[in-house]
Amino acid sequence: MTGSPERVSSGKVLRVCHVLPGPADSSNMIFAKNLILALSEAGVECRSVFLQSRTSPIVLVREVKRLRRELAQFHPNVIHAHYGTVTAAVCALSSRVPLVITYRGSDLNPGLGLCSLRSAVGRLLSQFAALRASRMMCVSTQLKSRLWWRQRFVAVVPSGVDLQRFRPMAKAAARIRMGWKSDEKVVIFNAGFDAIRKRLDLAEAAIQMAHRWCGDIRLEILDGSATQERIPFYLNAADCLLMTSDWEGSPNIVKEAIACNLPVVSVDVGDVKERLAHVRPSRIVGRDPLEIGRALAGFLQKPERSNGFEAIQDLSSEKVAERVVALYREALGMP
Repeated sequence: MTGSPERVSSGKVLRVCHVLPGPADSSNMIFAKNLILALSEAGVECRSVFLQSRTSPIVLVREVKRLRRELAQFHPNVIHAHYGTVTAAVCALSSRVPLVITYRGSDLNPGLGLCSLRSAVGRLLSQFAALRASRMMCVSTQLKSRLWWRQRFVAVVPSGVDLQRFRPMAKAAARIRMGWKSDEKVVIFNAGFDAIRKRLDLAEAAIQMAHRWCGDIRLEILDGSATQERIPFYLNAADCLLMTSDWEGSPNIVKEAIACNLPVVSVDVGDVKERLAHVRPSRIVGRDPLEIGRALAGFLQKPERSNGFEAIQDLSSEKVAERVVALYREALGMP
């Protein structure tokens, strides 16, 4: 339900221009798109601009000009860059309107592999964009610690969860929907678009270890192609979620699993340890295939659901939107 319009001191409706990387119809940045929807429902007037390229200098010059035109038409009170790197840098260069930046993980965390140089340049842009920002959000405390300066202007605000969509349902019914056998042992692993950084190799090694104690295990790998409508069925049909990433900010799949009462086995990465502090059963483990495998086997041999839905209430989309609006008001110098 749409709330009362959120107003600025002049009595006008609060207007925010959201700038996101990638095409509008992509499944990327779904968490940012969900936040924009929640903000709109809370009474904020929102416009979204999607940057079509972050690598071509010629295209980037065009994107800066396009963003300036959008800003001139919309007259926002705040610009919200939903990522660091080039996205935040383009916003910083396009206007003197108060800028809010959300850092989400790989825009500040180290990068690996062939794209390490590009990652380093992106992180450098993230750091310098912070000098222009009126306020910033990091999705975890660990990520905030990576900023070189102006940390006093940073709030730790994890992405919210749509608790109307991600909520417990009957496991048997979810398995029928997925076409899985009722007696299968199923572990969900979110490889996304970067199986190397997510450490699929470590996950597969841990599954081999767990096989010793509990037999055949179905490792269901999410590769970024599953829709938001389908993911709740994966999470409600599975026995456990496994997280082995090298780097994360505040992984949404963990919060979504928590909301579906799915137990989580995870290495200590991003804010996962904090998110699981009051979730039972769930486990934080070391980066050792044997230790991970033992933890998985324990959950698979005696499957049960967690108390996650109760524990995740403070991170509902609506409550996170309220925190973001409060940050916009700070950026504008409003009480």
